[in-house]
Amino acid sequence: MDAATAWWTVGPGWGEFRSEPLPEPGADEATVRSLWTGISRGTESLIARGAVPTSERERMRAPFQDGDFPFPVKYGYLNVGVVESGPAELRGRTVFSLFPHQSRFVAPADALVPVPATVPARRAVLAGAVETAINVLWDAAPAVGDRVLVVGAGMIGCAVARLAAGIPGCDVTVVDVDPAKRAVVEALGARFAAAADAAGAPDELPPADVVIEASGAGAGLQYALRAAPTDGEVVVASWYGARAVELQLGGDFHARRLTIRSSQVGAVASSRRSRRTTRERLALALGLLEDPAFDLLLGATSSWRRLPEITAALADGTAWDLCETIDWSAR
Repeated sequence: MDAATAWWTVGPGWGEFRSEPLPEPGADEATVRSLWTGISRGTESLIARGAVPTSERERMRAPFQDGDFPFPVKYGYLNVGVVESGPAELRGRTVFSLFPHQSRFVAPADALVPVPATVPARRAVLAGAVETAINVLWDAAPAVGDRVLVVGAGMIGCAVARLAAGIPGCDVTVVDVDPAKRAVVEALGARFAAAADAAGAPDELPPADVVIEASGAGAGLQYALRAAPTDGEVVVASWYGARAVELQLGGDFHARRLTIRSSQVGAVASSRRSRRTTRERLALALGLLEDPAFDLLLGATSSWRRLPEITAALADGTAWDLCETIDWSAR
């Protein structure tokens, strides 16, 4: 058997490379050589810190994860590679899969989704973020001409903003505490509003029809509640892991009859679940990545050899906000 190099997180902020046997693919399997993997900062920060709640450890398992939470664990789900062997229709194709950070691997052929020829391989690692944004918008259901407010200009918030901005007549505003994100947000076709003090009232914002929270911060969720319209709802895309989130639900929360609703990519949004599969949703995301504006969401590129430093940065909170890409071409 051949061998592959895989990255395992084995403690808070640290990990190790392991050599793993690579078996011959079966009749319905393929061997893939990784070109790029992507860092899903929000989720992988929780993994790097060992902060996945005990109650969520089974639900949080990635499709091709090895090991168990908290450690040691081989985790990741943004992989773009080239099929080296397998079914004839896939050989030589660039494919996206939900495989962890590993140089080569064998996977079921039906777990590999071809990347359109018009989508660069590095940009395709954003398929997970765009798929999440699709699900959030299926949950939030903005309509033609709606005023959409997104709280949080991270990778998910920006992906949501870009897709929402493509709905005719939609006026999209993204709020973030970091004014340096203004240029990216505006290049994505949305307005930017600074929230230097998230405790302040959002009176300066236009009235919102749809409010989506993707900040990853309790203060951001509180801000979203204040910005929501009467009888409105806040769709929460953030996931806080084991962290407690304190909300002030007094004041006018009840009088305005507000709703807080979660959106999570693990299942297709309920409004589409009977008609769309997760594979169809992923294929849609890859098609939408033909839009070159999504390159704005790509952060730094690093060799796979830097995964020890990247894991440490994920654990201590200094990692890039945007999607850092891992280059496996030299392996």
